[in-house]
Formats: sequence, C-alpha cells, structure tokens
Amino acid sequence: MPNGDRPRAASRLWRHSPPRDIQRGSHFPRFNLPLTIAIESPRQEGVIRLLDMSSAYAEALYPPESNHILDLSSLEKPDVTFWVARVEEAIAGCCALVEAGDGTAEIKRMFVDPAARGRSVARKLMEALEATALEKSLSAIRLETGIYQPEAIGLYRRFGYVEIAAFGSYRPDPLSLFMEKRLTLK
Repeated sequence: MPNGDRPRAASRLWRHSPPRDIQRGSHFPRFNLPLTIAIESPRQEGVIRLLDMSSAYAEALYPPESNHILDLSSLEKPDVTFWVARVEEAIAGCCALVEAGDGTAEIKRMFVDPAARGRSVARKLMEALEATALEKSLSAIRLETGIYQPEAIGLYRRFGYVEIAAFGSYRPDPLSLFMEKRLTLK
C-alpha cells in the first residue's frame, strides 16, 4: 500500500457491517444470554468458520507479509491453550495463548464474530486467558496486532498492555504494533 495508507474499502466494510458471507450463519439474539468461555479444540466446524472469518478480515486489511496467522494445526500443539466463547451453543469468539518456553506467552487468533461484538466477548476471553497465564506462572504475555484495528488496540490497552519492540521471530513492521503485559505473580 502506498505511503502506508489504510485500505479504505476494507476499513469501511468492517466498521459498519461485515460482508454478507460473514454475516450468514451468525445469529446472536439482542437480549442478554449467558456467555460461556471454555478451553476447547479449535478443530470444530464453528471454530474453523470463525478462524476463516478472522483470516479474511486480516487479509482485507494487510498485505501477506504483515499477516502472522497461525493455522489450525499450530493451534493444536501442546504449548497452546485455545478458548471458545459461546452464547448458548453459538460460537461467538475465540483466542489462543501460545507459550514461548521462556516463561512468556503470546496471544494469537483473538477474534469475535461481528454479530456478537459489543457483548463483552473479547473482555471475557482476555480474562480467561490472563487467569490461565497467572496459573501457569508466566511472567509476561505478548502480542502482535495490526495498526488498523483500533478496537483491538483499545482492548489491549484497557487490560494494561504497553507497546514494545518486535519480539521473538517478528521483524519490525510499520503495519504491526507489538505489546506486552508483565504479570505479577501472587
């Protein structure tokens, strides 16, 4: 993208409503239903659909070299904990915590179905993820997110994440924002 310009069409598309193919099959009643968060396998139809939506969203905003998407088999590795958020039986969101082996971990594949946004799904996923990180005595949680995702950046900042330099195998990228939260073990 010339001059780092934001892909305007993709931005408008997602800010106001997701594409019709992404809306299809996603129905969350407007009234409050219980939200459950549980550790589950990513290899299930509804989760795969959500991961596909997440990938399509990222691919609409960023060039391939700026997308750092974990595939399904990577999400099934022993060092990965994967959560699914559900409203009744409908899958509303997901996220993964990938342990680095050095006492830290990385948040990957955090995504909420566009039809379920505004229902605290991401907040509840973050709470579950951080509770598990503390139980595992991890010293820090890190993440990479794109600069064209202000809602995600705002969520992470509200949870106390601060900007850091590129970490692990990441290289500096003007379209990426790297963040970390140091954990206080109790």
